[in-house]
Amino acid sequence: MNKAFPCVAMSVSMLAMIAASAPALAQAEPQPTPQTDAAQGEATTADIVVTGFRGSLQKGIELKREAVGVRDSIVAEDIGKFPEANVADSLQRIPGVFLSRDGASNEGQRISIRGLGSEFTVTTINGAPVRTTSSQNVGSSTRDFNYDVFPSELFGRVDVYKTPLANLEEGGIGGNVDLQTPRPFDSKDRVIRYTAQANYNTQSKKWQPRGSLLLSDTWGDFGVLLGAAYAKNVNERSGFQSTGGYNSSVIGSRAYAGPTTTGGPFQFQLDLDNPLANYGSLTRDQVANAYMPRFYRVFTSNNERERLGLVGSLQYKSDRLELSADGIFSQLKDQADEFTFGVAVRNSRTVPGSTSAPGTGTNSGLIPLDVKIDEYNNLYGTFGNSSFINENFFRNARTRFKYGIIRGVYDFTDNLKLSAQANLSESNARYTANRIVSNIYGVTSTFDPTGNVTYPTISSPVDFTDPSNYTTPTLGFSLNREIDKQKTARAVLDWSLLDDGERRFALKIGGSYVNTGKRISTQDGSSIAAGKLAGLDVFSYMDPYIQYGAIRDGGNSGYPSQFASFPRSFVMDYLDANAANEAANVNLNAAFNAKEIVKTAFFESNFALPLFGKELRGYAGLRYSDTRTIINNYQSAGAGVFLPQRREGGYENWLPSASLAYDLTSNLLLRASAGKTITRAALTAIAGGTIVPNAFNPDVTVGNPNLRPQVATQYDAGVEWYFAPGALLSVGAFKKDITDRATAVQDFVTFGSLGLPSSAFNTTSLGFPGGTIPDDFLIRRTQYINQGQLKLKGLEFAYQQNFTFLPKPFDGLGFTGSLTLIDQKGDDFVTTEGTHVPISFVPEYSYSATLFYEKGPFAIRGSYNYRAKTGITSQNTGNDQIPYTAPQGFLDGTISYRFSDALEVRVDALNITNENVYIYYQDPDGPKGNGQSRRDNSFFNGTTISLGIRGKF
Repeated sequence: MNKAFPCVAMSVSMLAMIAASAPALAQAEPQPTPQTDAAQGEATTADIVVTGFRGSLQKGIELKREAVGVRDSIVAEDIGKFPEANVADSLQRIPGVFLSRDGASNEGQRISIRGLGSEFTVTTINGAPVRTTSSQNVGSSTRDFNYDVFPSELFGRVDVYKTPLANLEEGGIGGNVDLQTPRPFDSKDRVIRYTAQANYNTQSKKWQPRGSLLLSDTWGDFGVLLGAAYAKNVNERSGFQSTGGYNSSVIGSRAYAGPTTTGGPFQFQLDLDNPLANYGSLTRDQVANAYMPRFYRVFTSNNERERLGLVGSLQYKSDRLELSADGIFSQLKDQADEFTFGVAVRNSRTVPGSTSAPGTGTNSGLIPLDVKIDEYNNLYGTFGNSSFINENFFRNARTRFKYGIIRGVYDFTDNLKLSAQANLSESNARYTANRIVSNIYGVTSTFDPTGNVTYPTISSPVDFTDPSNYTTPTLGFSLNREIDKQKTARAVLDWSLLDDGERRFALKIGGSYVNTGKRISTQDGSSIAAGKLAGLDVFSYMDPYIQYGAIRDGGNSGYPSQFASFPRSFVMDYLDANAANEAANVNLNAAFNAKEIVKTAFFESNFALPLFGKELRGYAGLRYSDTRTIINNYQSAGAGVFLPQRREGGYENWLPSASLAYDLTSNLLLRASAGKTITRAALTAIAGGTIVPNAFNPDVTVGNPNLRPQVATQYDAGVEWYFAPGALLSVGAFKKDITDRATAVQDFVTFGSLGLPSSAFNTTSLGFPGGTIPDDFLIRRTQYINQGQLKLKGLEFAYQQNFTFLPKPFDGLGFTGSLTLIDQKGDDFVTTEGTHVPISFVPEYSYSATLFYEKGPFAIRGSYNYRAKTGITSQNTGNDQIPYTAPQGFLDGTISYRFSDALEVRVDALNITNENVYIYYQDPDGPKGNGQSRRDNSFFNGTTISLGIRGKF
């Protein structure tokens, strides 16, 4: 973890600053410990005397302190006033929580906790488990939860549990996140809250509206809350793609493990014997062994996003009985126009004696005409016989989420309480990706990334904006559907057996029922729509420009910021792409309907007792879950025929957990936890039939209905110092030992044995431009089994303080920050020479820092969140290249001025520095490369700015 040293140094500097201010801190009044209900762990009194962002932080600290296990909370500043525009953006302030941003929209989309992927996190709304997906995730059938489906105005509080509790839904080895919707009695008064904003993206240069309205009121024992939120934005991104790695001509020409001429991890061979080949000062071997990207191409997209959210709550609350009915509706729509343009290095192999046209068939090898090799052994320069591919994608995604829950709490006595709830939710998502491809064959091209690796030179004497230079139009249409439905019920009995002021003992007994269904289907209308291309002068419909204007070029005129493209109307209206998709048959090999039924019972005991004059609080629990799976998918009967099949399975889990919290002093808290939990595998790995993950690669994935969940035994320990009101300094250690990992096992089977039609793959990319794949062609088959282990251990540091001890006006300053260090073992990348390289799919270190100032009506804050590089896969496809997601740091900010409760002016900004996000590849046995070489998906997404007002009546 040597690269974490700068972050450790930052933490040491924080400690030094605190030590320097110790005299002032010593005079500060200790923060009172909230009284808690031993059965629920909820505060019964909470006198919050500060407001705004500072007040939100203080509420979160109080909830953290009173918990027995490891819990962090984000709390709304006031009803309907969440501190950030996106819930996921708020969560990245919590130690160990990492945010994945959707580059197309610039918003936070998914989170992972303590380095484990988002599929290791369970998300609930008001304690009820939910699933939802969005955008290009649709059809992946993972267990991710996409936060971008929801406006933040729908929620009032978020709790993150990093240690297991018996009453929490199992499935989150990373942790559990509970989103809580607001209710009328969250406020003592009538509330009318509004926001009105305009969003602007610096790359799309377009303004779009955002607004919300929330009404809440109570009459005696009854209350009603209604809220609506709407937002629209347009984001543009641009950059460079290699679309999947780098190769040398030598590696690319190696024989594939099958009876074909396809080579290497991607088919690639320079035409080194061509009379025009010129190596300059280089040798033939140097050129043949230097690396080139799978593509060198331009990428740009323009995404229009529209989101509508509604929330409602009816609540009855008396001394003994509380009833509520809560509902959410949210709809997220994305419309993306995406254009890529560049040279396909893959599939380039020249066969001696070829009679096909340059750039086609077996005469497609690149000819080095004037080339160089950089310090990382990358080949670049001018090449003959290049083939440019122009791809125009028109994507549409829509997610509709509906949620309803009925809850009731009845206090039989002051010591006995029964709570129960029933919930229904549905996430209905669809995603269409409709593509038209055209080509320019057999021309000269120049590729030079040395000046600007994100906006490299990709040039040719050919006019890219002239539609008459293009030929061979082909279509690739698809429609993915993913529908999640959940029915849940839960009942809990809380019994306080002892509470004499010094000692408390309580029991919690409960059970739950969760019935989850997921339906996946895909349709491909390409062949239906292709009939309209017959006899059509296709390129007369092409425009000599990109539809939304010239794209950013980073100051490099050699980067193609304009090229010809088809308008959306041609594909979506004239070819009627989505109607063709709807009319196409469902791809039965990839379709399934899976149901999971989980019945659970749990038992918890909570206690508090004096020990050496201080309070010791404890918890012990046991959760039992019985999981039954019912899978309906399709099995190949040969000749492209698939017949329905039904399979059932199941397993049981006993999951113990325990926690202790001890007040060593009035301000110093020790905490320790241990427990066991599980994470279930993605349903594709369980229920999938014969899925083709990427039509350009000879690979299929086959589901394993007997796949068991991964099991983790985990330990936590920490020290927390509440040294002043609203202040915290803490350090925690954690360890997770994961067994029964879902591990990919691969073998090779003949294409004929799969029963798939040739149209399931892009036959040209596999070396069969005629459109037919031979039955004896070998396909790599992947199936997941329970095998292997993963060990995680780490440290978390957190610091939060209001600098009220500073002289005016600096006493309005405050800071909150965290640092997480993680060490992962269990995955190695093995090179062809036998070198083992440990791969970490988690950042070795990450940190967040928020500096804020609140004084009177004025407030300003800036947040910076950074994560180190992470590995993407430990699988070696044959090119000895390890892919990494590059380090990322995002700066966001807010400025506001409150004229009165009814009017506050506000400016919010996301991605202020316009961070360059990218993937890169390293060679463990050769010139390693770094973030400046062997790039893929190197994009700039722009800065998103919101200007607006908000207020409360």
